[in-house]
Amino acid sequence: MHVLEEIPVMLDHTEIQGNFRTGSTEWAKRLEQLVETVQPLVFAKAVYKIAYVDSRRADGLDIDSVRFTSKVLRKNLDEARRVFPYVVTIGNALEDKMRLCTDALDQYFLDTVGTIAVVKARNHLEEHLRSKFHLERLSFMGPGSLPDWPIQEQRPLFALLGDVEGAIGVKLTQTLLMSPLKSLSGIYFPTQVPFFSCQLCPRENCPSRKAKYSEMLAKEYGIG
Repeated sequence: MHVLEEIPVMLDHTEIQGNFRTGSTEWAKRLEQLVETVQPLVFAKAVYKIAYVDSRRADGLDIDSVRFTSKVLRKNLDEARRVFPYVVTIGNALEDKMRLCTDALDQYFLDTVGTIAVVKARNHLEEHLRSKFHLERLSFMGPGSLPDWPIQEQRPLFALLGDVEGAIGVKLTQTLLMSPLKSLSGIYFPTQVPFFSCQLCPRENCPSRKAKYSEMLAKEYGIG
């Protein structure tokens, strides 16, 4: 495994404010103060591995002898040989603050800021992979992002990576969520055309959507 420690994550309250549907000056000031409080609580780390596709089958594939079941992942890795499974986290300090917070609005702010922070940390990992391995374009998939690759696939992903908890302090709970909660996992893979799981998800009004749903693409992937 490769570990990235002390990943720089800079929180900009003006950028974060765009995630909230309000122009209230009071809200903006409250958010600015909260971001200043949160910044020292973000301790971003990541772990990744260089892994290789061993074999492919109709409903999935094996990576470093670990079996994954997903038609979408299988198709995305049709041309890939080398892939990069990963876990990234911002630690548990922000989570601890949320747990002690009694104000519902501040809890909402903290949760959103935490999500933004861990995505920024993952972006840093992506840039690291691009630079280190001279890759022009990367896409990723994460267990639980689609019914075709459910949350249960966290087990083989963590098995593939090894001692993630020992490396960066992230473990799987009995419900297969990660602890700390503000953690992300998945597999990065080289691609010529950018892929977003959102393209295969018909859920409407999703605040995290990065691309439009494509029924045609879903059929192409065998899940439509």
